[in-house]
Amino acid sequence: MRPHLFSVRVYYEDTDFSGAVYHANYARFMERGRTEMLRALGVEQGAAMAGEAFGFVVRSIGIEFLKPARMDDLLTVETTPVEIGGATMTLDQRVSRGGEILATARVRVACVVRGKAGRMPREVREKLARGLPEDA
Repeated sequence: MRPHLFSVRVYYEDTDFSGAVYHANYARFMERGRTEMLRALGVEQGAAMAGEAFGFVVRSIGIEFLKPARMDDLLTVETTPVEIGGATMTLDQRVSRGGEILATARVRVACVVRGKAGRMPREVREKLARGLPEDA
């Protein structure tokens, strides 16, 4: 599957005392990247959660920080599903600046249905398996 790309600008509030992006904010940027990938696939998490149908929660995440991002940098969050199971999926994510990789992550998310662990809806699994439409 081709990766989904999401752009994010670094603001003052994203940085620490040294002017570099605070480490936890990379996880926030990656969360937005995963959400936007699902949106590009036609999976609206907000609507699903409002109806208490299903949602995704992070089960595990391992981030490797390679180089710092700084205020005003325009970053690209790349999200690629690598494994789609019945109730979980694993994604690889990268945060880069102008082609230079700053951080990488392997993220495993689990589906919750009405507040409990459950299987992903079939149509969501099918959309993930088909991948991004050409215009996304």
